[in-house]
Amino acid sequence: MVSAMQKELVSRSLEWNEPIETIYFGGGTPSILDTKDIAALLETIYKNFKVITDPELTLEANPDDLTKSKIDDLWSVDINRLSIGVQSFFEDDLKLMNRAHGADDSRQALDCARSVFENISIDLIYGIPNATMAQWQKNIQLALDYDLRHISAYALTVEPKTAFANFIQKGIMSDVNDDHAKEQFDELIAQLEMNGFEHYELSNFAQSGWYSKNNTAYWQGKSYLGIGPSAHSFDGNCRSWNISNNRKYIDNIANGLAVSEEEHLSKIDQYNEYIMTGLRTTWGVNLSDIEHRFGPMYKKYLLDQSKKFIEEQLLFLDDTIIKVSRKGRFLSDGIAADLFMLNLK
Repeated sequence: MVSAMQKELVSRSLEWNEPIETIYFGGGTPSILDTKDIAALLETIYKNFKVITDPELTLEANPDDLTKSKIDDLWSVDINRLSIGVQSFFEDDLKLMNRAHGADDSRQALDCARSVFENISIDLIYGIPNATMAQWQKNIQLALDYDLRHISAYALTVEPKTAFANFIQKGIMSDVNDDHAKEQFDELIAQLEMNGFEHYELSNFAQSGWYSKNNTAYWQGKSYLGIGPSAHSFDGNCRSWNISNNRKYIDNIANGLAVSEEEHLSKIDQYNEYIMTGLRTTWGVNLSDIEHRFGPMYKKYLLDQSKKFIEEQLLFLDDTIIKVSRKGRFLSDGIAADLFMLNLK
């Protein structure tokens, strides 16, 4: 797999002229890779691409993979940011979500990581059935106790054919409740902002100066290159995605066959994506940018569609920028969908 990814990197370097600002090891579970494999991939990137000085170099990790020696090894190959999938500091929550790690694994991983890394992010999950507000508040406080620079939080979603979906179907466990999730989301915002975190994107909070450069690039519509099975790429006009089957990916690379499909985004597609990503962020949607990029018709359409949400105080107009209010944050994706242009009028 690593060899195939190196070959893809070399071949796709020909289509990429921009300096690399961030390198992100994500997707599956990259923390199971030997450090020498991570080093080999980084070496291939540096040999074939122009990389800025001191890029953000993130690795996603499961807590149970982060031993002291593993953390030291990652630092030695210039990984400078860890994103740790804690999810919850409570054992019952982790068992419910069928996580491989336990609460003690998370605490030990964070204790070790903080002795080496300053730039650490963790993931938390809210809206877990039967998890009380007191328990959620404790989760938030435990995260704050580690003096983290970044926290990502996501509402629990139920995927089909999972153990959790089966529990709900059989009545063993309550289904996810949106009101319950919103209450915990609002509590999260209040507690993190009170402790100096900036809510710069719907699911992302950071101390000042510690926004994820990788995440920010996505939300600001910058181009990115994805390597490996299921990886997605975007160049501003075209989106592509690699085949998801590992064996087929490796075989296709070995035989010089295509490993990706692509779609070219229409003007309406690009507008809709701009709305979706912009409303999720603290930067909002700039009406001047809309007019410049898409034309006055799109600006008028957006203002007309936004009017009812502004009246309901779910959106507000900050000079020439439309932003989601605190009241509307939990609903931002749904609001964005109502602002989409489905066809030219």
